[in-house]
Amino acid sequence: MTPTTSDGPLSARPEAPVAENVVLVHGAYADGSSWSEVIPRLQAAGLNVSAVQHPLTTLDACVEVTRRTLALQQGPTVLVGHSFGGTIISEAGIDPVVSALVYVAARGPDAGEDYAALAKTYPGPPASAGLEWSSGYGRLSEDAFLEDFANGVSAERARTLYAVQGPISDALFSGRTSQAAWREKPSWYAVSTEDRTIDPGLERYLAERMGATTVEIRAGHLSLVSHPGEVASLILAAAGRAGG
Repeated sequence: MTPTTSDGPLSARPEAPVAENVVLVHGAYADGSSWSEVIPRLQAAGLNVSAVQHPLTTLDACVEVTRRTLALQQGPTVLVGHSFGGTIISEAGIDPVVSALVYVAARGPDAGEDYAALAKTYPGPPASAGLEWSSGYGRLSEDAFLEDFANGVSAERARTLYAVQGPISDALFSGRTSQAAWREKPSWYAVSTEDRTIDPGLERYLAERMGATTVEIRAGHLSLVSHPGEVASLILAAAGRAGG
């Protein structure tokens, strides 16, 4: 996998230094275990790895937990977000310890942007139709999770991920970022070409707008599970490590 840099308005940003740490931020309908296939690959390369366990209640709460994890890091740190985790790292990534950002099939809003309005300019992803609400919290139906959210993941692994699905609050997606760290930090982006949760065209737009170093992975939304080697390679590249 050879990353190629997208032409974008932010190409003058400095290159990221070699990183010592990686902080991984999960998305909606998931928890930190979604990174379990990526983590050992990063550790084998000598990186210190932490996976955030945030609550999926409000953007502010998720950012606060992420910042607490960043405060524990010593030295340059790559901050990685999957799916909704991209919104979190766009806000939290302004932290001085963050040397680079990696977006994996992720949202990447600009400061104050109405992301929902932006997403509506692209085809509606099939997974959204399977969102079911109860007492202020939403979960994907089993069919939507297995067929749309976890498409491309083995049936056994997908059922396990469904069992640990993290419900989202009805306030989670309404939060807006106050800053866009990708405007200041070197950024990388992994587009999932078979994504049924975020439209791949929207992912390409976000990556181009960031001026991100971009790869395309023939995978569904959970490329970090189905193609962990490729995702780990992109993170290693952002960390300035051999093998990226």
